[in-house]
Amino acid sequence: MRVLFTVPPLAGHVNPTVAVGAELAARGHEIAWTGPASALAGLLPPSARILPAGEEAGGGYSALHARWRDLRGVGALRFLWEEALVPLARAMVPGVTRAVRAFEPDVMVADQQALAGPLVARRLGVPWATSASTSAELTRPFADFPKVGEWVAERISGLLREFGADGPDGDGGEGGREWDPRFSDRLVLVFSTPELVGADGGFPPHYAFVGPAFGARPTASGFPWQRLDPARRRVLVSLGTLNQEAGGRFYGAVLGAAERLAAEVQLVLAAPAALVGAAPDHVLLQERVPQLELLPHLDAVVCHGGHNTVCEALAYGLPLVVAPIRDDQPIVAQQVVRAGAGVRVRFGRTRAEELRDALTAVLDEPGPRRSARRIQASFAAAGGAAAAADRLEKLI
Repeated sequence: MRVLFTVPPLAGHVNPTVAVGAELAARGHEIAWTGPASALAGLLPPSARILPAGEEAGGGYSALHARWRDLRGVGALRFLWEEALVPLARAMVPGVTRAVRAFEPDVMVADQQALAGPLVARRLGVPWATSASTSAELTRPFADFPKVGEWVAERISGLLREFGADGPDGDGGEGGREWDPRFSDRLVLVFSTPELVGADGGFPPHYAFVGPAFGARPTASGFPWQRLDPARRRVLVSLGTLNQEAGGRFYGAVLGAAERLAAEVQLVLAAPAALVGAAPDHVLLQERVPQLELLPHLDAVVCHGGHNTVCEALAYGLPLVVAPIRDDQPIVAQQVVRAGAGVRVRFGRTRAEELRDALTAVLDEPGPRRSARRIQASFAAAGGAAAAADRLEKLI
């Protein structure tokens, strides 16, 4: 079987496909990725086959991020669709078309933010599955904001019309009834479980909750493992790779909380030193950390509510303090709190005392750790990359 992954140039969206791709390759299938090649080269294993698509759009993501990082709420959502997702889809369609014709995949796996994949798959008659690298889209995120939901639907409808794909067969037929490129009607791979997402969604059978899929990724060399203090409980603080520069004020609250907990807790702070300033000796400050290797040595995680970091922490049974910033992060944070696996704090207005109290709650109270371990068990039972590969093999 030949499988083509269509992905945006974002680590959190590429990482699950690395694990699934490795599992498929181990079973003898041929694997390739298509997307902005220069960005993907730094996110995929050196041996990965990359078929370029949308290079000009991918190269502009760093400039887009500089404008996006200070936006919040509806402003951030509008920017995501108007300045990122729709332009990326337009830019990627020609390259994805070439990739499909050259690679001749039996099935395509399209990330929910790589809309060019479904557009091309339907046009060329290739079966396709959705890679739901965040579960936020599955939970009716705009139920309380119907006007926002309508606006997003209009952006999607406009994109479908632009490429003549507004009908069920990509030809405008059946009265123009539209389809949604974010959700395959054959298979949606959800890298989470109902224990976190919520069991009341009423998901159809082709939604496969496979749990997190962890693949190889670039390592952060030179981490000072010897500085981890076995006499203290250890907590990772990370805002992810895209949000660090927005964290200046938050880092101040982190240092304040660290001072109040110094006798009992060691913080491992993943952040640029230039944004943090002088860190006390009991705070281990590193711009990059080997997160997956570090998690087994920790007692809790403070993060921005990014889906990857949340799922990685819960896969090790670690309770969370979540400080969501934008996009899907408030929804993922709500999932954590509703599941009982953590505490939510305000990113923009958190004080040291509030953060200290939240950390004390997840470290000292048994409920969050018990819930985190319940989700950990559900992740292990879901099967991860192997379960995803099983479902993909059944599409052909």
